[in-house]
Amino acid sequence: MKKISRRTFNKTLSKGLGGAALVSSMPLAACGLNGTSKNQNSLGIALVGLGSYSTYQLAPALQDTHYCHLAGIVTGTPEKEQQWAKRYNIPKTHIYNYENFDAIAQNDDIDIVYVVLPNSMHADFSIRAAKAGKHVICEKPMAMNVEECNAIIDACKKAQVKLGIGYRLHSEPYTQEVKRLVREKTFGNINYISADAAYQSLTNPNQWRLNKSLSGGGALMNMGVYSIQSLIYGSGQNPVSVTAQEFSTRPDYFKDTDETITAQFEFPSGTVGQMMTSHNVRANRLFASCDKGWFELDPASTYIPLAGRTSRRELNFPQESQQKLQMDDFARHVLEGTPNKAPGEMGKRDMIIVEAIYNSIAGGNKKIALDLGHMGITDS
Repeated sequence: MKKISRRTFNKTLSKGLGGAALVSSMPLAACGLNGTSKNQNSLGIALVGLGSYSTYQLAPALQDTHYCHLAGIVTGTPEKEQQWAKRYNIPKTHIYNYENFDAIAQNDDIDIVYVVLPNSMHADFSIRAAKAGKHVICEKPMAMNVEECNAIIDACKKAQVKLGIGYRLHSEPYTQEVKRLVREKTFGNINYISADAAYQSLTNPNQWRLNKSLSGGGALMNMGVYSIQSLIYGSGQNPVSVTAQEFSTRPDYFKDTDETITAQFEFPSGTVGQMMTSHNVRANRLFASCDKGWFELDPASTYIPLAGRTSRRELNFPQESQQKLQMDDFARHVLEGTPNKAPGEMGKRDMIIVEAIYNSIAGGNKKIALDLGHMGITDS
């Protein structure tokens, strides 16, 4: 795999995300690290990479979390250092760049490192964070390939730190209700399940997600993991085979990465699954047909609001920041030993499936057998 230098990364990222404009366009407010009421044992989180997800989702969510708080940042853009320091009252001693990142090991105010970088940098910074003695949250997809997933898991085990993947949906109530319905067999056996996760990319062909050396792939690596996740927690099983297809209607725009992928799955119970993911279609749905009814989420994986219904009733749960719930859940896992809702093995399993999908396509829609056992299945 071609290595991406920090300089190349910053240049590419600025093309795809508008650089510092993401932060500088926002009104800056003086908000202390502990601006809201925190648990006495609240853990400090450092965000590595200050792109749109950190800017608009994670950092705001950390102002409302109870078991963790924003304690530091890591960025390659000096302008962002100043803007974030002012906005969130972050001391200079808690601000790092990609070169001096390893010094974070000496900062006792930072307990967790959240890696929010392009996929090609997940393994590097997750491993470095573990070696620094910090617990790790790695954004999805976990890595560029299964080999990198193994390296991250091994590094965290060796350093005796916790590892979580940024699968926010496992902490929100609509997804938890689906898992309950499946676990309790409310509607009997599941015969058929489908999951779509897609959006249209229209005007930014230079973004890092469409650069294979940074992303590792296109729609499948980005939105496809949501479809894979939905099929698994919506059936309560890991698949035993997959057959996949790829097509593109805009090859001039999607020059380097996959545009649209469909795949069919077989599950050990006999359930049949179907997924679609795309960077050129709008879709966001999970649907399951069962012996005694059906259930669906639509939308199934947006931030908020989510919506759901079953053959018996509408689902109606409080809408709350999924990122807040996710980070608090991981912090509680570290502090109290509660279940890890999205462990590293879950991210590795999904990358095994991603690689199988790409192999099926490369083999002319060949059926690929999967031997995943119970890997990554969590009841929580």
